[in-house]
Amino acid sequence: MTAAIDLQHRLGLAPPATVLAAALRELFPGRIAVVSSFGSESAVLLHHVAAIDPATPVLFIDTGRHFDETLEYRDRLSAHLGLTDVRAIGPTVEEVARLDADATRAVWDPDGCCAFRKTAPLRRALAGFDAWITGRKRFQGSTRVDLPVFEADPPHIKVNPLARWSSADITAYRAEHRLPAHPLVAQGFASIGCAPCTSAVRPGEDARAGRWRGFDKTECGIHQRPTGK
Repeated sequence: MTAAIDLQHRLGLAPPATVLAAALRELFPGRIAVVSSFGSESAVLLHHVAAIDPATPVLFIDTGRHFDETLEYRDRLSAHLGLTDVRAIGPTVEEVARLDADATRAVWDPDGCCAFRKTAPLRRALAGFDAWITGRKRFQGSTRVDLPVFEADPPHIKVNPLARWSSADITAYRAEHRLPAHPLVAQGFASIGCAPCTSAVRPGEDARAGRWRGFDKTECGIHQRPTGK
């Protein structure tokens, strides 16, 4: 998508605050949402967004399988930052009953579980937007090392304002602004998703090694590129 390439050339090296201000106020006013997992590093992106426009829609995919700590953190962080439009989206009751009635699908088919609990609900929720913002960073794993700040996600533009930030940058920003941490971080969880598919990370492991441990899977599916990867 030419628009994504042009925006990358224009703003790909800009600081996150500049990228977000342009995206929210100039490029996609009223037509852009933030998608947040309210995970271990989410506070940094959401703090940036709240400083520009706390009424920006924030989409939280409530899969029905989150840790209780994540749901509590979502509410606490939203109140702390003054976010006024946090929307919980997720599978329908009918979808859960038809596709995972016994709540075991994550164990034997994590791809299928993510597809109906995450990917489909997000696709429905994004129908009214032209672009969406993520908190992904290049340091998070081998699948993200070449992550651009702007990328095509037809029919949307995806904005990754923190793509160039390091783990040290995230830690320093969180400390400077005294942002509350996800309670599971203190227990060794570096990347936090659904409870059945998330485990603590061992010393020296990739930050996302605790996601879908034991499966050849590194992404839930909402961040597939146009090639399908």
